[in-house]
Amino acid sequence: MKRLGFSTLAAIPSRISRPRYDVAGLGVGIVHLGLGNFHRAHQAVYTDLALDDAGGDWGICGVSLHTPQTAAVLGGQDGLYTVATKEGGREPELRIVGAVRQTLFAPREMSRVLAALADPRVKLVTLTITEKGYCHRPTTAALDPEHPGIRHDLLQPEQPVTALGVLAAGLRQRRGGGAPMTIISCDNLQSNGRVLRTVLLDFVALQDPALASWIADTVAFPCSMVDRIVPSPTSAGRAEIDTQLGCEDHASVVCEPFTQWFIENRFATEHPAWDRAGVCFVDDVEPYERLKLRLLNGTHSALAYLGCLAGYPTIAAAASDPLFEAFANSLIAESATTFVMPPGVVFDVYRRELLRRFGNPALRHTTLQVAMDGSRKLPPRLLAPIRDRLRHGEELSWLALAVAAWMRFVMGRDDAGTALDLSDPMAGELRRIADEARDLDTYAERIFAIEVIFGNDLGRDPRFREPVMAWLRRLAGEGVRATLSAALQR
Repeated sequence: MKRLGFSTLAAIPSRISRPRYDVAGLGVGIVHLGLGNFHRAHQAVYTDLALDDAGGDWGICGVSLHTPQTAAVLGGQDGLYTVATKEGGREPELRIVGAVRQTLFAPREMSRVLAALADPRVKLVTLTITEKGYCHRPTTAALDPEHPGIRHDLLQPEQPVTALGVLAAGLRQRRGGGAPMTIISCDNLQSNGRVLRTVLLDFVALQDPALASWIADTVAFPCSMVDRIVPSPTSAGRAEIDTQLGCEDHASVVCEPFTQWFIENRFATEHPAWDRAGVCFVDDVEPYERLKLRLLNGTHSALAYLGCLAGYPTIAAAASDPLFEAFANSLIAESATTFVMPPGVVFDVYRRELLRRFGNPALRHTTLQVAMDGSRKLPPRLLAPIRDRLRHGEELSWLALAVAAWMRFVMGRDDAGTALDLSDPMAGELRRIADEARDLDTYAERIFAIEVIFGNDLGRDPRFREPVMAWLRRLAGEGVRATLSAALQR
């Protein structure tokens, strides 16, 4: 079977959507750092739709920062790939996306990456590098100057390994021409644009204070909120897509129908007609960020930890269990007391939609995938609403159970005794604590003392520690199902 590309595009069945613009002639106007599945199912799709509607040279130069596979695969397909939207038992909807016009693997092609960032025809940079990619201290949102990647980039600024180092080196070259730029974080961080601005300026100031001043005056960092569930592709899922295409697509992605993108209307440059593709430009993204981080992401993470412990392979399987569904309802309700709903959002409607999305059987979003990087995800998703409840003198119940589930997950075995993989930037330290602790209390004491996660306040606060410990003891002693059953009977 032939590969997807310009030579096979005409033979694709007509029922499958494809670009209406001149893909081969499209100029690059966006650089994207982090060429993963989420970007290809989200920002690139919005750009593809905007190009269909309004045109413009808004092709994407996609940069892989750490692994070469995606850039190489897309390069072998003329940048084309398929997005399959799946829900329930319905036939998936397929769209071939052409917005990604160039793909680069930064460690091997750094000069080309920096040249793209310096090119005045490039107006925008977008990032999906996950929370750990910002090299910051989650409790303060400040740069961590001791981060190994940051230390490397300070010593070798022209061969950076972090996204911050890449941006700094590219902007250093761009400064010669003076062209402004807009850089948009698309990661799950509260106030992500402001966090990115802070850590980038902190980093650049350690190298070149004059460059830091130019960036502060010339580059815009609007906050954004992105939402779409995009599981890792499977070989069976890709084979199903290939059958419908009539050719092989080694870069296809699967996602849910639901999609959102809110961007703060604070640009230093032009941008694509994203609004025609459904992007909402707003004065303040923070209410939407808080909604998504605390209700969707926080509940998603909690279901992942509990689901892993109970032996559920996917989020959909866990969310379809009445016991887990009742827990999710209760957690959402408790988290929702910590903020005001954004304009136009009705809590009950949003809650029902979340539960429906989590239970989508067509998405095999594994619990282990969602559980990864918990040390970085916990502070904005679960600890921020916990702090707000404590600030207002309110007790903790379901949020404390969610944190206890993470602590139990980190111990490394599920309720049946099966080993659990821990993918986390702090995996070595977390597993060492679990292995060396002589008992549950010692383990918890050492976990609570990790200031990069809990700060210098929360881990010492008995209003937090006591309910978390009570749930941890039950989870460790009785297992997930018995703990949830008892909790829901209270």
